[in-house]
Amino acid sequence: MANWHFQLPNYLLAAVMYSLLGRFLLSIFMAPDSKNYIYRAFVRITDPVLKPVRFITPAAVPYMIVLIFAALWTLVLRFALLVALAGTLSPVAAG
Repeated sequence: MANWHFQLPNYLLAAVMYSLLGRFLLSIFMAPDSKNYIYRAFVRITDPVLKPVRFITPAAVPYMIVLIFAALWTLVLRFALLVALAGTLSPVAAG
């Protein structure tokens, strides 16, 4: 846990990013008002992330594309976190 200040936020951002991608894939096969419990879990996890992305995205952009944009913005945040904290990360012995 030497690099917990990087690993914890990176893990949370990765979980949100993959949840957004999972919701995108499930949205292809399911209706937006589906009662499937797995789909509803993805919706609950990703809705707080989609609200700000939907706010800054023009209304003409379809809903499915907003999911992709949100996943890309999350990936950008993960990369920015890596760049910002690269100097503070200590190498971990591999052996």
